[in-house]
Amino acid sequence: AMLYAAGVPDERSMKKAPHVGIASVWWEGNPCKRLLILTNVVLELGKTVKDAVMKQDMLAWQYNTIGVSDAITMGNEGMRFSLQTREIIADSIETTTSAQYHDACVAIPGCDKNMPGCIMGFARHNRPSCMVYGGTIMPGYSNLLRKPINIATALEAHGAYLFDTLANPDNPSQSKDDLLVDIERHACPGAGACGGMYTANTMAAAIEALGLSLPGSSSTPATSPAKMRECAKVAEAIRTCMEQNILPRDLLTKRSFENAMVMMMALGGSTNGVLHLLAMAGTAGVALTLDDFQRVSRKIPFIANLAPSGKYYMADLYEIGGVPSVMKLLVAAELLDGGIPTVMGKTLAENIETWPSLPQGNEIIRNLDNPIKKTGHIEILRGNLAPGGSVAKITGKEGLRFTGEARVFDKEHQLSTALNAGRIPRNQNLVLIVRYEGPKGGPGMPEQLKASAVIMGAKLTNVALVTDGRYSGASHGFIVGHVVPEAAVGGPIAVVKDGDVVTIDAENNRIDMGVSDEEVEERLKQWKRPKRMVTRGTLAKYEALVGDASHGAMTDLF
Repeated sequence: AMLYAAGVPDERSMKKAPHVGIASVWWEGNPCKRLLILTNVVLELGKTVKDAVMKQDMLAWQYNTIGVSDAITMGNEGMRFSLQTREIIADSIETTTSAQYHDACVAIPGCDKNMPGCIMGFARHNRPSCMVYGGTIMPGYSNLLRKPINIATALEAHGAYLFDTLANPDNPSQSKDDLLVDIERHACPGAGACGGMYTANTMAAAIEALGLSLPGSSSTPATSPAKMRECAKVAEAIRTCMEQNILPRDLLTKRSFENAMVMMMALGGSTNGVLHLLAMAGTAGVALTLDDFQRVSRKIPFIANLAPSGKYYMADLYEIGGVPSVMKLLVAAELLDGGIPTVMGKTLAENIETWPSLPQGNEIIRNLDNPIKKTGHIEILRGNLAPGGSVAKITGKEGLRFTGEARVFDKEHQLSTALNAGRIPRNQNLVLIVRYEGPKGGPGMPEQLKASAVIMGAKLTNVALVTDGRYSGASHGFIVGHVVPEAAVGGPIAVVKDGDVVTIDAENNRIDMGVSDEEVEERLKQWKRPKRMVTRGTLAKYEALVGDASHGAMTDLF
């Protein structure tokens, strides 16, 4: 009776039609997800998927999960809530699918941690599932600078503004105030996820390489007609998965995660990809470790001239063939496994067989024999500062080794205050340590793009950043995050002192402070755990349950 009231049209449908849940991850204030809601002008992506599913003689039930904006919460207390939404999204999809006993699931996420949250939900309920990426934003354009810009441009411009280096070399008469306003107004021209090889596009490409989305999903812009066509096609894929009993855990294998890591290294993906892939693998019961990332990084060349370290954006890559064309290159070179199964009922190689090859001589994706860097940009570092591991993003442009005196900040806001006041000098090498920002210490392991962007914008090339928290996919420079053990549980990062000499050595995968083991041990004996920042509510629950970053910061590893 309740199902008839909800919209089941007749007895035949009640008895025979499969039930497909359609999960949109959205809120109205986030451009990553604007196309995921119904507007007065066009039907949102979820509605298109629903219509397509119903045309396949299936019942489609829409529901939503939450989705906060990393960009809007960046640099404020709201960012502490970001990573834990990955778990809430997974919980929501698992709960709705299992409680309503849906036969299948289509999820439509748009922003960073939303995609791994969806895949974790798939792995938990393990019913036929497919992900439709909401799509990348188109590049913005600065009328004053006369060049493409994006969200990272705005954040770095803020740093340049603070350090009085924001200027247009082609027109010195333009004031820094006019430039900043122009950049802010035009960096994000419409709907879609941040446009470089930041976390959203990193995860979308990785999930396509896992076989859980349609070919081209990760590089099709949000506002492209092709994105709507993809939504119409996904119903066929879901029917195929049900008919052939293709389940998420059949696709989430060590082979497919190897593919995801290959794509991440080749395209220059976000350090957050390490955290999220570890969590996705852990949820699916696949043995994946930090050492796997280092192994893949050593063998895969970094070939993508994509932001944040490069010139181009995902929308530009789409114009020359998109992610499937990059996959085609890597499969031909036997660097990517084309034999894995996918939601299409075909192998990955079969999916991309008719896709165009990358144009010869294009500036976006280098030839494999002429890479930007001969190995990947992700380096796993260990040492007396991070005995449980840390993740560095080193493209080679910053060099491979950095030594400097530690300047310690117990929270990101302390560093931001110092930067805003101009208290970070240019005349000495400094390693800025930001601690008590890990999964438990934050709590929530907030991203720290605001600080890293200010440093890049101010051109403080004498600075490296180290944290037990995270950096955004838009962060670049000499940065090391995910330090384990974190400060809040008594990791060595908790006892670094101002003036300690810290060395980051990517060639030997080390991160060390120039302090003897005996001195570190003595300092740790004197260390006292800080008072908990929160004792009730969602962040308190997260702090109590979350594991360390080297195992994906999962909350259900009991």
